[in-house]
Amino acid sequence: MEEPRIDEEGRPEPLFSADERTTLLGFLDYQRATLEWKTRGLTSQQLRQSHAPSALTLAGLLGHLAWVEDFWFGVTVAGRTHVEPWRDLDWDADSDAEFTLANALEADDARDLWRANVETSRAIVDDQLSEHGDAALGLEHDAWGGREQLSLRWVLVHMIEEYARHNGHADLLREAIDGSVGE
Repeated sequence: MEEPRIDEEGRPEPLFSADERTTLLGFLDYQRATLEWKTRGLTSQQLRQSHAPSALTLAGLLGHLAWVEDFWFGVTVAGRTHVEPWRDLDWDADSDAEFTLANALEADDARDLWRANVETSRAIVDDQLSEHGDAALGLEHDAWGGREQLSLRWVLVHMIEEYARHNGHADLLREAIDGSVGE
């Protein structure tokens, strides 16, 4: 199979013609790499910068996307409880705890938290695909405490959407910080 091309920002470009599994994982990896690029090289202070009228920061986005990686792949697909640091956050006191947590971290720690959750998610998907082959994409998993059933395919598409939406925010935040632009 053809290897993805790496663009000038270090992102693996999804293949133009591939099977469903390769296409979904290719687009998710591209979106993940876009977030990495948008946060690359920034200091802790820069990652914590917000721009009125929003309180959103690049550090907060790293924390939020680390949390959703754990929620969708760890909790939903793997069927386990949240891991640290998510398990012990006081969500009743702070409904944006994943943003708050990441804003308190140093830059490398915020990026490492996100990367660790991405790697765990990749391992969960790899395990599912190794065990069930392409049929894993259609297997259903309990979501929201068993109120719904979702396929791995749905989770992958949702995560592509989640990253794409937040990468739009990251584009604007990064440009406001140091003028860096690019799709």
